[in-house]
Amino acid sequence: MTNPLKKKPAIRLAPGFIKQLQNYVFLMRLDKPIGVWLLLWPTLWALWLAGEGHPDAGVFTVFILGVIVMRSAGCVLNDFADRNIDPYVERTRTRPIASGAVAPAEAITLFVALALVAVGLAAMLNPPAQLLAVIAAGLTVVYPFIKRFISIPQFVLGAAFGWAVPMAFAAQTGNAPQLAWLVFGTALIWAVIYDTFYAMVDREDDLKVGVKSTAILFGDADLFVIGGLQLLMLVALLFVGKMAELGFWFYGAVAIAAILMLYHQWLARDRQEAGCFKAFQHNHYIGMIVFVGIVLHYTFNPVVPA
Repeated sequence: MTNPLKKKPAIRLAPGFIKQLQNYVFLMRLDKPIGVWLLLWPTLWALWLAGEGHPDAGVFTVFILGVIVMRSAGCVLNDFADRNIDPYVERTRTRPIASGAVAPAEAITLFVALALVAVGLAAMLNPPAQLLAVIAAGLTVVYPFIKRFISIPQFVLGAAFGWAVPMAFAAQTGNAPQLAWLVFGTALIWAVIYDTFYAMVDREDDLKVGVKSTAILFGDADLFVIGGLQLLMLVALLFVGKMAELGFWFYGAVAIAAILMLYHQWLARDRQEAGCFKAFQHNHYIGMIVFVGIVLHYTFNPVVPA
């Protein structure tokens, strides 16, 4: 007679299975959340502005999950598209597909699975947001391949990363007003700034393999052009503050963002890979500071219902 108190043997997963799950995590860059943050901050700007400090909880949840899923899907598709390029680039040769740890067919299967999750999340939104989600999906698919054909792929990336802004306004209010497009433009400019820093890290390798980027296009004028874009972004943020009737807290955040931009210029001053990469990563704090300014405005200057 069996003893009912006897413990059943634990189910053990094969080491190979666990290792492959880790490879999928690396493929989705879940171990490197910087991309999630850079995509998340403009989304949060939009949700708080559209909701006047009080975004809908359901919409908020869908967009947080959507940011993680879409960024993961974009990384998987990007590595699939670059599977014949990454092995020849120092920084990317150890990526799962480039190293052979994940087969291209596995990557496509994972991308489809993530895309289906994204479709499910979009189905929870209202029709205007769903319509904009179709365009977001198109931008996500196009970007990994566009850098072979045009010299400004960072602008396409900016559009893809910023498209959550009009989506958030549409989901929260039912439409995408002028303010939404101004915030979208600000997010697009910001993406070109930080992704040009990122492209400066790979410039020499990209020239060898034929990948195009704004870092290559701008050449020796790269930091000067980035400086101009940083100034343009600050002006755009000032217009956002004026249009949204934001106050001291927001403008203080913009001032801090300006100081951080100067710091990024200093980091990349010698165009060394380490400094450029640090400037790219540190841009995350600009998005965070701007969001904090928006939150503090609505916290200490609550909107009074009409």
